[in-house]
Amino acid sequence: MKTLSLILGMIVMLTAGCGAQTSPASAPSAAQTSPSQVQTANGAEEEKDAARMPEADTSADTETVLDTPADEAITETAEASTAAAGEESQSADNKTKGEENTMRLLIGEREVPVAWEENESVKALQDLCPLTIRMSMYGGFEQVGSIGQSIVREDVETVTDSGDIVLYSGNQIVIFYGSNSWAYTRLGHIDLSEQEMRDLLSGGDVTITLEK
Repeated sequence: MKTLSLILGMIVMLTAGCGAQTSPASAPSAAQTSPSQVQTANGAEEEKDAARMPEADTSADTETVLDTPADEAITETAEASTAAAGEESQSADNKTKGEENTMRLLIGEREVPVAWEENESVKALQDLCPLTIRMSMYGGFEQVGSIGQSIVREDVETVTDSGDIVLYSGNQIVIFYGSNSWAYTRLGHIDLSEQEMRDLLSGGDVTITLEK
């Protein structure tokens, strides 16, 4: 009986000893789990930072896209202003040239539209204005009249047509209602039909007047 009690006591002691030895190994300590938790927390923060970065880049791209149309609008406005200024300058130049070469031509009492040449002979005629010339029919295709003096000329062999105004021999004006070929200096052209020119010039001698 004593022997049985001794054996049971030893078994109890061994069992208690084994529990004391296995307890530290099976129970995780705070020191072992803490680094893992820290790494997990740091990883979560890094993921949040990485997620924020694309948002910042997208915002910057959006601002750039929004600014681009405004810059283009400013550039287009500047180009339009420059073009408008150029057109105004060209218009002013054309007006000045037109005024320099403008003379009124009256056949009898009727003023006729004339496109004057840009040459020294036309300028010389302007200097003589106002000028009245008695014209005479010649050849059944022209009226010719003396200026009263010679002016600069640049004669070239020319085929004339109805409405042409030329300088002949440096001292005579010829207006055509038909056609001819000779050495003339072109002065201008009357913008009327051949029939209108015939009606004005083929009925007898006429008087023309040149005015600025």
